[in-house]
Amino acid sequence: MIGKLKGIIDSIEDDRLIVDVNGVGYLVFCSSKTQIAAGNTGAAVMLYIETHVREDHIHLYGFASQAEHKWFKLLTNVQGVGSKVALALLSAFTPNEITQAIAAQDKTFLTKASGVGPKLAVRLVTELKDKVGAVIAEPLEVKGQKSKVKGGNDDIRADAISALTNLGIARMDAFLAVNKVANDDKKLEQIITDALKEVGR
Repeated sequence: MIGKLKGIIDSIEDDRLIVDVNGVGYLVFCSSKTQIAAGNTGAAVMLYIETHVREDHIHLYGFASQAEHKWFKLLTNVQGVGSKVALALLSAFTPNEITQAIAAQDKTFLTKASGVGPKLAVRLVTELKDKVGAVIAEPLEVKGQKSKVKGGNDDIRADAISALTNLGIARMDAFLAVNKVANDDKKLEQIITDALKEVGR
């Protein structure tokens, strides 16, 4: 089984990359966000890989972040969600956005992804609502820079979430509270104080 690939982007197609690893070209299916993060043809790339083995094929799915990889595995465990729909969701939304949508039970938001209708959106929020806490929010690297999430600096946000969980607050509650109150102008201490008020502590 292949868990990770590190090589050079040989070519780019609509939903896949060919990654040259020491002269061997690996065909890797991926989301549009991972394609953007990977860069252009000739760029060095490292992808986390999910290997699917079937009787008639072996498919590799690649991800620029561990959070995206974790969400792919969670999504494809939901009845009616195959790899194509999972990649559509990960192309439409960041891992953080999916986490927030599931936690908030926002079915309408999820239907913005190609192939996700109202019934499937209900199934997604129903089956995954108790699993989002296990997903570690990880910003996606895009062309050497971490993408901004709503509410401020990623490192400070992560420190605030860690501080709240150390106080006994559930990770998902801490994630939602910090994401709601944080902004670029606030220091860590203020974010923690405001987040504590948000969760009623």
